[in-house]
Amino acid sequence: MSNHVIRRTGRHKYPKKRILCLVSNATELHGFEAGFFSEEMTRPFFDFVQAGYEVDVASPKGGVIKFDGHSDPENPNGMYPNDLITIGFVYHKEFGKWMQNSIPINEINVADYDAVCVAGGGAPLLTFREDEKLHKLIADFYETGKIVCLICHGTSLLLWTKLSDGKLLADGKTWTGFADSEEDILNKAFGFTINEYTIETEARKNPNTTFEVAGPLEPFAIRDGRLITAQQQHSSYLASQLVIEALNS
Repeated sequence: MSNHVIRRTGRHKYPKKRILCLVSNATELHGFEAGFFSEEMTRPFFDFVQAGYEVDVASPKGGVIKFDGHSDPENPNGMYPNDLITIGFVYHKEFGKWMQNSIPINEINVADYDAVCVAGGGAPLLTFREDEKLHKLIADFYETGKIVCLICHGTSLLLWTKLSDGKLLADGKTWTGFADSEEDILNKAFGFTINEYTIETEARKNPNTTFEVAGPLEPFAIRDGRLITAQQQHSSYLASQLVIEALNS
C-alpha cells in the first residue's frame, strides 16, 4: 500500500445558480420550543456557497428562525457540539443575519431561483401540515422546472403537496425521509412519543408512491428526476451533492 499512488481531481466552481434554503419557524412541541435541525440547513448552505451559488434563507412567516435545541452545537445539553459548519454560519458577518431576518414565503418569486432545499427538524410536522401557501410554493418550484430538495422531516411536504392537476407531488415518485426506526430512537432518547404521526407510516399509506429508507441514521438520499430527498441529518451532504449534480446535468 505504501507504493500505491492515488490522484483525485474535482470541481469547486460551477455555473452561477441561486438557491432558496427553507426552514420552519419555531413552534411548541410537548412544552418545548421546536425549530429546524441546524445541519440540515447549514450543511447544504455551505456546499452551495462553496459551489459559487447565491443562497437565500426563507421561512413560512419570515423573520426570526431557531435551531432545535438538541441540534444546536452551542447548547451545552445538545447532541452535536462538533457541528463546526453551523457554528461558522451563526458567526459569519453576513450569513448569520439570516437567523434574525429570514424571507417570508409570500415575498418569494419562484422564477428568481433554480432550486429550493427544505430542512427538517422538530417543527415541520406541526407547522408544514396545514400550510397551503407553503404546499403551493413547493408545487410551483416543481412545476416550473426547478429542483426540489427535501431533507428529513422536511420530506413531510410530500404527504400534502399537490400539483395543479390535483395529484400529489409524491405520486409516481421514489423518495425517502425520516424513518420509523429513527423515530423510535428519538422516542427512547426523550422518554416519550414525540410525534403523533410519522412520515414513513403515512407515506406507505399512499399506493401511488414508493418510499424507501436505509438503516437507522445511515446516510441515504434519492434523486428521482427533479425531486431530491434525504433520510436525516447524516444525509444532508448527499442531498446537496445531488442538487449540485442535478443543476449541472
